[in-house]
Amino acid sequence: MPAEDPPDDPGTVDARAVRFHFARAAATYDAAAVLQREIGRRMAEKLDVVKLVPAVILDAGCGTGDALADLVLRYPDARLVALDVALPMLAAARAKAAERRSTLSRLLSALSGGAGGNVGYVCADVGRLPFAAGTFDFAWSNLALQWADDLPHALAELGRVLRAGGLVTFSTFGPDTLRELRAAFAGVDRHSHVSRFVDMHDIGDMLVGAGFGDPVMQMEYMTLTYADAWAMVRDLKAIGATNATKARPRSLMGRRRWERALASLETARHEGRIPATFEVIYGHAWKVPAKRTAEGHAIVRFGR
Repeated sequence: MPAEDPPDDPGTVDARAVRFHFARAAATYDAAAVLQREIGRRMAEKLDVVKLVPAVILDAGCGTGDALADLVLRYPDARLVALDVALPMLAAARAKAAERRSTLSRLLSALSGGAGGNVGYVCADVGRLPFAAGTFDFAWSNLALQWADDLPHALAELGRVLRAGGLVTFSTFGPDTLRELRAAFAGVDRHSHVSRFVDMHDIGDMLVGAGFGDPVMQMEYMTLTYADAWAMVRDLKAIGATNATKARPRSLMGRRRWERALASLETARHEGRIPATFEVIYGHAWKVPAKRTAEGHAIVRFGR
């Protein structure tokens, strides 16, 4: 008899749950996405020292489209593709771009065509990109890769759709993210309550394996504080960042177990507030030319 496939790792991400959670959060995302906007702003600052004139840009995991305005202003001649796994998020991004375009058309007529008019919208998974190889010059992804059900494959997909010499820049979360919440649920039951996040050094290795050269990785800690545990949970739900692991509970937790988790979370309270730690990882890398063909033959380049 043929060998059975190994069972799925219960700590891995359920792609259908991710799509559902972010679709549900499209209407509440902007009001709660303080951290996401700040990380996006810091990502954009890092582009100030990058010499890049892209013709086609991919925003992989665009959410409600916060990055599109900055990308358009930085690269007014580029064509942008905004991609997200949740169709309601794309609808929100399109509506926001239309409103922005209307405003800018009154103030900056030269930019009225670029400020949203030169953006295409695609609903797809970052791990299964519906584009031909070498389509893009630049790929941007702010806090989307942690939701990929197969991170090495998602990075390989970004590498596939970038041309040689193209740049990928991204942010994601590291293993210390939501450590207070993880500790509070430890021992409550056998289910997974917080996603597992990948170490920065492992992501660097994955980038090399995906065809990128000399990746640059950085990390910093950022902390949000809340008056109570319910405020933290509401914020996470509002941005769609709820538990999407395959081992998540599929029914209500139960009052006693929830109260135990809350009591544990209270022990982390500091100066009257409950902290939520985020290990923020930034990375960028350039796509290196292929050294072998798809058939495995070595590629030899000649030049003067």
